[in-house]
Amino acid sequence: MAQHQPIRKTTPPSGSDIPDKLYFRIGEVAKLCDVPAYVLRFWESEFPQLKPHKGGTGQRLYRRRDVEMALRIKSLLYNEGYTIPGARQVFKGELRQREPQLALTIEGAPTSIDSRQLRKLHKDLRDLHTLLSKSPARPTVHPIRAPRTSNTPRQTPERLFNLPLLPEEDKS
Repeated sequence: MAQHQPIRKTTPPSGSDIPDKLYFRIGEVAKLCDVPAYVLRFWESEFPQLKPHKGGTGQRLYRRRDVEMALRIKSLLYNEGYTIPGARQVFKGELRQREPQLALTIEGAPTSIDSRQLRKLHKDLRDLHTLLSKSPARPTVHPIRAPRTSNTPRQTPERLFNLPLLPEEDKS
């Protein structure tokens, strides 16, 4: 009986064999992974982890982590014999096994929470909310001049300032 041979005879490039570039085009990634470009496009539809950016012209631009992900997918499918759903399960399992994110600590902050301070803060916030929720007692827009009353006679400019009129000068 014949022995099974790997599909590809060349060894895939490792992470250190990837050129030090910011972006890679799909053709470059296809050469690095030793698969046709249409396979990479298919993998993009099957693996949400593989999401290259598309430039203004619509061309796929892979970053280094995208290239590493494509190499990992190829290794799982071609070398380790996983099916596409099986490779997806491997990625889900790896995602679950990652360590949880460390808690953010602020230097100088008390490590324990004082319940009295928390209640006081809660009360202050409720009071502030009540204060801000009330409608204003007086209008926020103030008139420029006082409103006229109907019994106040309208003043003429002479009476307005209570200044005597100047005598007319002699025109001689």
